[in-house]
Amino acid sequence: MCGIVGLFLKDKSLEPQLGQLLSDMLITMTDRGPDSAGIAIYGVPATGKAKVTLQSARPDVDFAGLDDDLAAAGIDSAVLVKSTHAVVEIDADALSSIRGVLSGIRPDIRIMGSGDSVEIYKETGLPKDVVARFDVRSMGGTHGIGHTRMATESAVTTLGAHPFSTGADQCLVHNGSLSNHNNLRRELVREGMTFETQNDSEVAAAYLTAKMAKGKDLGEALTGALDDLDGFFTFVVGTKSGFGVVRDPIACKPAVMAETDQYVAFGSEYRALVNLPGIETARVWEPEPATVYFWDHDRAA
Repeated sequence: MCGIVGLFLKDKSLEPQLGQLLSDMLITMTDRGPDSAGIAIYGVPATGKAKVTLQSARPDVDFAGLDDDLAAAGIDSAVLVKSTHAVVEIDADALSSIRGVLSGIRPDIRIMGSGDSVEIYKETGLPKDVVARFDVRSMGGTHGIGHTRMATESAVTTLGAHPFSTGADQCLVHNGSLSNHNNLRRELVREGMTFETQNDSEVAAAYLTAKMAKGKDLGEALTGALDDLDGFFTFVVGTKSGFGVVRDPIACKPAVMAETDQYVAFGSEYRALVNLPGIETARVWEPEPATVYFWDHDRAA
């Protein structure tokens, strides 16, 4: 069943409230998926810097002295630990090498996401507990997406929780089920993509990453998904500056959107949106089947 939320802010004055607003939206969707939950927050990038969000089942062990060990490997860093996760800020030119370094010095650490602006927090458990564990309410940013999961095709694990991130500053949340994900995974592996789970949603994320790596923008990649992905799906996707939504041609999974001069919002149900500022005067609609909705801070909506 699963519950999805997303919020893309147009009004900069709302940016300090992003974590609060998105958390409330996600908690409202708890009964759609009590197994695990996750949120991706896109902050304002720091010039010349990148961030990597890490997760560990043994944070007291894996995060202890991590900055010193990275420095010994030639990577200057600042490490902020949040429960089972840590956000590591590094120089942007070290982003391409840190995965290899981490595999050598902390082989049990998992990378949740990386890029100039995204931070991803996800764990098993209820949305209210995930939000509290990582202090998401205090976080500001420009846009974000969230997911609460009811597992149907794979195990309830941290790696199986959404969002899935398969490229820098890219992530996806999904409600539905893909029928051709095994064949598509094999094709993407041949193209050089790597996978950490057997989850069909990770395949969808990797598909979009592969298309954008070939020069397509998010809107174009989502349009291609309508032809290449089989099954039932509603996707909400984030990139460094963009926010996209698409439903499959049958569109049996519930979805509602709202737009004002201040924001664009998505929820699996309208109740996820009812406490947003100005919702009473928003344009509210159900996204059409096989139609891509795409906004970007770097271009006109």
